[in-house]
Amino acid sequence: MSSGDRTQPETVKLTTEQLLLIRQASVRLQKKFEGTFNAETIERYITDSQTQIESRARFASWLPILIERFTHDRLLALARLEVGALDRPGVLFLCVHNAGRSQMAAGYLRHMAIDRIDIFTGGSDPGYEVNRVVVAAMAEEGIDISTEYPKPWTDEIARAADVIVTMGCGDACGVYPGKRYEDWVLDDPSGQPIEAVRAIRNDIKSRVEQLLATLV
Repeated sequence: MSSGDRTQPETVKLTTEQLLLIRQASVRLQKKFEGTFNAETIERYITDSQTQIESRARFASWLPILIERFTHDRLLALARLEVGALDRPGVLFLCVHNAGRSQMAAGYLRHMAIDRIDIFTGGSDPGYEVNRVVVAAMAEEGIDISTEYPKPWTDEIARAADVIVTMGCGDACGVYPGKRYEDWVLDDPSGQPIEAVRAIRNDIKSRVEQLLATLV
């Protein structure tokens, strides 16, 4: 099924074991952000992240991991706002479904920047899975994005980013004063064959290289 399929999935139901895994994730996050956020703040964010991820999930299998990762990104963004960026720029890639273009851009930047930049992604109307042809195209470059997942952009992540790169989401992506914006005009890889996705991928790679040169 393509990432552009907007059929609403049935609501997934977490097992008792998965709920326990989420509780364990909360403990890990409390240790990770100890001294920055109290347990109540982390609980509030993990509960909200669970609600947002569950509402778009097709399968429950990986939900505890996805919820932990989404919560981690949101808390990292909040820490950037409240504590400071510690000389690390933050970049947010936004597209419509967060299933193709933004995931390729983030994959390249993570690969090139090697932990020198905080990288976030989001979608104005998130899909239910990352485009499998996109995953295959990035694997050809030696970059694995198979564990990535579509997610909404959130207010704290947008406010924490220094650079916001939009890709086809228009006004739905919102505008935050004081940010550096770049609008990348790119074809949507949804439903495209691998040859077309490779061309989009190569365009994104060139743009990411140019972006990275201005950041580090």
